[in-house]
Amino acid sequence: MADETNETPLIEPYVPDDTPLADFRVPPILLGILAGAVLGSANAYIGLRVGLTISTSIPLAVIMVVLLAALRPIYGRASVLDVNLGQTAGSASSSLASGVIFTIPALFMWGLVTELGTGIVQVAFLAACGGLLGILFMIPLRPFLIVKEHHALPYPEGTASSKVLIAADAGGTRARNVILGLLVGMVHKLGAGVGKLWPEEISMRLPVMPKAELVMEPMPALLGVGYILGYRVGAIMVAGGLISWLVLIPSIAHFGAGFSEPLFPETVKPIAQMSPSEIWSRYIRYIGAGAVAMAGLLAVARSLPIMFDSLRAGLRGLMAKIEVAPRRTQRDLSMLGVLAGTGLVIAVLALNPVGIGQGAPFLLRLVAAVAVAVFAFRFVTVSSRIVGLVGVTSNPTSGMAIVTLLGSSLLFYALGWTDDFGKATVLTIGTVVCVAASIAGDISQDLKTGFLIGATPRSQQIAEITAALANAMTIAAVVFLLGISYGFGNEEFPAPQATLARTVIEGVLNADLPWGLVGIGAFLSVTAQLLGVPPLAFAVGVYLPLSTMTPVFLGGCLRWGLDTWNGRYEDAHERQEQGILFGSGLIAGEGLTGVGIAALAVGLGARPPGFGLSLPEPFDALAALGLFVVMAGLLVRLSRPIERRTGADVLRS
Repeated sequence: MADETNETPLIEPYVPDDTPLADFRVPPILLGILAGAVLGSANAYIGLRVGLTISTSIPLAVIMVVLLAALRPIYGRASVLDVNLGQTAGSASSSLASGVIFTIPALFMWGLVTELGTGIVQVAFLAACGGLLGILFMIPLRPFLIVKEHHALPYPEGTASSKVLIAADAGGTRARNVILGLLVGMVHKLGAGVGKLWPEEISMRLPVMPKAELVMEPMPALLGVGYILGYRVGAIMVAGGLISWLVLIPSIAHFGAGFSEPLFPETVKPIAQMSPSEIWSRYIRYIGAGAVAMAGLLAVARSLPIMFDSLRAGLRGLMAKIEVAPRRTQRDLSMLGVLAGTGLVIAVLALNPVGIGQGAPFLLRLVAAVAVAVFAFRFVTVSSRIVGLVGVTSNPTSGMAIVTLLGSSLLFYALGWTDDFGKATVLTIGTVVCVAASIAGDISQDLKTGFLIGATPRSQQIAEITAALANAMTIAAVVFLLGISYGFGNEEFPAPQATLARTVIEGVLNADLPWGLVGIGAFLSVTAQLLGVPPLAFAVGVYLPLSTMTPVFLGGCLRWGLDTWNGRYEDAHERQEQGILFGSGLIAGEGLTGVGIAALAVGLGARPPGFGLSLPEPFDALAALGLFVVMAGLLVRLSRPIERRTGADVLRS
C-alpha cells in the first residue's frame, strides 16, 4: 500500500494545505468545552429518560458559528478551522455521556454507590480513561477509514457538519437551505415536544399477525439522516427492524399465547398480556444484542487486515527518517504518543484503587485492565466503521457494551469472581469500553468533517483529548446527582440500557441468561453475512426500534428517487448538495431544540408540561404524517433541477 504522504488526495479540501489560516487556537477549544458541557449534560438526561442519546455534532457546528460570530469584536474573525476545532472539542462530552449512562446507573440499582465525592471521582476517572483510549486507538486508523475509504464510508453527521460549516463560511445563498431546514426542524420539534400538538410516534396495528405493528417517528432529523445516508443503508436497517416487528414479535406472541405464566426472561407478565413494545423490550432486545454481538465480531474479523496495516504503517513511521514533512492535512499525533498514552492508561487502570473495580484486589483489577484493552481496541474499530455507514445516532454502542459485559462476565464466572466486587468490576469494564467505542465514533465524524474542510488532524485530536479530560467530571456529576436525587430503574429515570446491562451481568454471574435468544440473534447476523448483506447495519435494525428505522428508510428512498431523476441534468451535483444542506438543517434544528427542551427539563426537574392543545385522535397522527410529507416535499423541491425553457440549456437556480 502506498504511503499516504505520496498519494494524490481523494478530494480537494475546502481549505487548502498551504492556507495562511491558523490551524490551532485555544479560544475555540475553550468555547467548545463550555458548550459541550451543557449539551453533554442534557444528553445524559435524555439518555437516562428514554435510553437513546442524540448526536450533537451538527448542533455544535451551528452553535460554534453563532458564538464565534458574537465574540468577533473580542476574538476577531473566526475561520472555518476555528469553528471546526470548537465543534470537535464540544462533541466529546456527548460521547462521554453515552458511555456512562449505559452502565453506571446499574451501580445505583445494586446499592453499590459510595459516598458522593468518591463516587463522582471514580466515574469521572473511568470516563476519562475510556475517552483517552477511544481517541488514541482511533488515531492510527484515520488514514484508512477516513481517507482511503472516503467514498465507501460516508460518515453522515461528519459530511453534514462540513456542509454546515462551508455554507456558514461562504454565506449568501449557500446558507439559505441550512437556515430553512434549521427553522423547520425547530418548529416541528417545539410543536411535538413542548406543544404536544402532534405525537412524536405514530403506529398502526396489522391484521392477521398477532401483535404485529408498524411504527414510525415522523421527525425531521431522521428524514434528514436517511437522505444523507442514501437508500441501501436505510433499506438494510429497516429490513432488520421489519424482521423484529413483523416476524419475531408475532411469532413470540403466537407461540406464547398458550402460556398462563411468564416465560423466561420475563418474570411478571405472561406473553398474552404483553404489548408489542413489552415483547420487544423483554425478548427482542436479547435477540438484537446477540445480533449486534455477532455482527461486531464479524466486523472485527473483517477489519483485522486494516488494523494490522494501520499499526504496521504507524510503527514504520516511528522508525523511518522523515525527510519531507507530511502535508498539514495529514499530520496526526505521533505513534509513539499513541503507544505511550495507551500503556499509561492501562497501567493506571490496574494500579489505581479508586477506579475500575474500586476496592477490588490487585489481581482482579489487572485482569480487568487487560480486558479493557482487548475489548476497547476491537470495538473502537467496529464503532469507527459503523458510524461511517449509519451515523453516530444509530451507533449501537450499548450493543458493544453488552458484548463486553458478556465476555467479561463469562471470564469472571470461570474465575469464580461472582460476588459484588465481580459485578461492579465487570460493570466498570463495560463503562470504559462503552465510552471508548462511543468517543471513537464521535471523533471519526469530526475527523471526516476536518478531512472535507481541510483541518489538521493533530489539532483536532488534541482538542478532543483536552475536552474529554475537562468534561469527564461534569458528566459524572450530572449522572451521580440525578441518581442520588431520583434513583434509577424507576418511572422517572428508567435508564433502560443500564437496566439491560444489569440483567446481562446478573444473568451470566448467576447462570440464568437467556442464551437461546442471544443465539437466535447471532444466527441472524451470520445469515446476513452469508447472503452478502452487511451484518452490522442489519443488526442495528434488529436491535433499535422500528420507529427510528422507518423514517431513515423513507429518507433514503427519497434520495434514490431524486438522484435517479437528477442524473439527467447538468446541475445534478449542485442540486444534490442543496438537498443535503436542507437535510443537515433539519438535523441541526431538531437537535438544538431537543437539547434545549432537555436543558429546560433539567432546570424544572421534570419534563416541561404541554400546552394542552393536542389534536384529537386520529387527527393528531394524521397531522404528524402530513407534516412529514410536507418536509419530504420541501426536500424534493430543493433538490429538483429547474429546467428553464431557453433552448437546451439548463440554468442553475
